[in-house]
Amino acid sequence: MSNFLVSARKYRPQTFERVLGQDAITSTLKTSIRNNQLAQSFLFCGPRGVGKTSLARILAKTINCDNLSANQDSCDKCVSCTSFNENNSFNIHELDAASNNSVDDIRKLVDQVRFAPQVGEYNIYIIDEVHMLSAQAFNAFLKTLEEPPKHAKFILATTEKHKIIPTILSRCQIFDFKKSSIDDIIKNLKYVASKESIDFEDSVLHLIAEKSDGALRDSLSLFDRLVTSSDGKLIYTEVIKHLNILDYDYYFKVTASLFENNISQLFLIFNEILNNGFDGQHFINGLASHLRNLLLCQDSITAEILEKSDDLKSRYLDQTNKTSSSYLVKALKLCNECDIQYNLSNNKRLLVEICLMQISSIGYSAELKKKSKNFVVSKANDSKAPIISEAIISKVQNTKTVKDERFTATKVNKTFNDDVIIEKKNVNVEITNSIDLENKINDEVELKEKVQDLAEIKNSQDFIATKESKTISISNLLFQKKEKIKEDDIISNLNLKEFTQSDLTFHWKEMINILKKNGKSNLAITLGIYDPVLLDDFLIKVPLSNSSQIELVYHEKQMILKILRERLGNDKLDLNTVVVESEKRDVAYTNKDKFNKMLEKNPELQVLREQLGLDPEY
Repeated sequence: MSNFLVSARKYRPQTFERVLGQDAITSTLKTSIRNNQLAQSFLFCGPRGVGKTSLARILAKTINCDNLSANQDSCDKCVSCTSFNENNSFNIHELDAASNNSVDDIRKLVDQVRFAPQVGEYNIYIIDEVHMLSAQAFNAFLKTLEEPPKHAKFILATTEKHKIIPTILSRCQIFDFKKSSIDDIIKNLKYVASKESIDFEDSVLHLIAEKSDGALRDSLSLFDRLVTSSDGKLIYTEVIKHLNILDYDYYFKVTASLFENNISQLFLIFNEILNNGFDGQHFINGLASHLRNLLLCQDSITAEILEKSDDLKSRYLDQTNKTSSSYLVKALKLCNECDIQYNLSNNKRLLVEICLMQISSIGYSAELKKKSKNFVVSKANDSKAPIISEAIISKVQNTKTVKDERFTATKVNKTFNDDVIIEKKNVNVEITNSIDLENKINDEVELKEKVQDLAEIKNSQDFIATKESKTISISNLLFQKKEKIKEDDIISNLNLKEFTQSDLTFHWKEMINILKKNGKSNLAITLGIYDPVLLDDFLIKVPLSNSSQIELVYHEKQMILKILRERLGNDKLDLNTVVVESEKRDVAYTNKDKFNKMLEKNPELQVLREQLGLDPEY
């Protein structure tokens, strides 16, 4: 059996032109060689599999070549190039810092640097994964790296530049490698496929390029795996099965169902995805990427960022025309929240399904709201139609069956020039034209919430029926007067039961007992230090000892007010916390002090002490 050589080694770049995606670096190095301005040491840093070590070898081979071409490429014919190609060059030394990271290893290297090359002009030392060297090894290497012999060149390579000490960085000429673009990876894969006589579909190469995450070496490894499993031809459907990845078609179908608010179809597709062995988080991340691609296609400028095949781009452009940017932004936010909560959820499937339902309802809710507003405008222009407040419309959007709504409506003349007649009427509104709801409106408002609802009613009806005028309108004054009367009526319906200081003290103690039973012992102790004081306008003064107690009461204020308002029957009462100065108390500490205290209450104790010969000091 012949020895198989993987594509990543077989088609490793041998010239500067074959290093794809690093044009700025290769052109700089070629210019340095041409002008004979090579630095003493180089640092190649960047992500994995982008050509750092390959370019280091090309540079080492080129600077020792005896017959450079006009394009600064090696001749592959001289003694130095031949020995390099056969892996027996005595001028180029490679060191793996991951396994040779001690001080002794660096000392051996430093001792070796002193010897001049046998063939060629330079001894080149390539140290791969240099960030693995220990701190002591770095320090032992500093002097040699700063002032090497004229015949020595150092090329360091690393994927983690931040782990290298600054003193090493300052002695090197640094080149930052970038990830390979999808186009460069596809170009390299086509080159390898043509050399290996492999038939392929363009969509397969795009898929491999995306999966390799900008690493040329990873793309070639994945290419070898797929070629091995195929019969000399890479077919997209077969590649999808071998890689066990979600096809684009799934996401296009899911997105189409989201736009149509087809929840049943969404559940079926997601169930099929789970049955095929895919993880829910993998699916939701893929959906987020798909929605992001649709968002990019919303603008022709950002569409250029999308690195997809032409056929796939056209599908994205076609589907993005069916939605809006605001929809996609909201959907992306929901996908992100689902991804964050996924690992914390006990029912992960339900979490993803809820996310899909929420995304699906975005467009439906927006359309419903738009129709509702159109309905309000069309009815406002009709002199016989009642005006529906925004508060009521919002309730209509949240339910499909609402009954027998009673609310105050205003009649408006068609011209809006005449005076406005405001009347209270009980109206049963039938919404069938725009919103397509079959039942009637019902809004039962509790008494305690009427004060807040009053402001909302004013905002929704302020003033559809009135026209701006520089003159004073009597009808406007009448309207304001009636609204003031309505507000006074609502406030008058609040519970404002009178209570005394004794009532307050009694219910205050009951509240403290309730707090103790509910595990609020600290709060109960704080409120029990001093008695509350009833002030004017149902304001309760709460004396406290310090600011920490005030902060504690502030955080629990609503609970305290709720208990007191229910027990005292007054919805207007409020709390006012104050810090009181602590009184100085004459506390008895010694036996003599205690005896003197007792003596103040009973002077006859002095006679008893003298008869018994007692000494209070002991």
